[in-house]
Amino acid sequence: MTDANEKIEGLVKGAKVMLFMKGTPLFPQCGFSSTAVTILERLGVEDFGSFDVLSDMDVRQGIKAYSDWPTIPQLYVDGEFVGGSDIMIEMYQSGELAALLADAGVPVAAR
Repeated sequence: MTDANEKIEGLVKGAKVMLFMKGTPLFPQCGFSSTAVTILERLGVEDFGSFDVLSDMDVRQGIKAYSDWPTIPQLYVDGEFVGGSDIMIEMYQSGELAALLADAGVPVAAR
């Protein structure tokens, strides 16, 4: 396993909810990352991990191979890949994301 993969694995397993994004939750650096953060906030997810892929090019490229998903942001819940912002939008609108988070033991607010 490469150093980047080990780092990614540690991040994914180190937080119940982990978002790999461009920028930070306070200062997203792209619209898709901003959308992902907004969805988590609207669901009332207060405690989630995040990693700014712009700060580490090895992780930025490595996360794409790790998930076999070509874009960022990427959301992981309970160590499992959920998807990018497009998937998050669909799951949020259908209620699936709230249910997934609740099933993982993550407190969520009523929509």
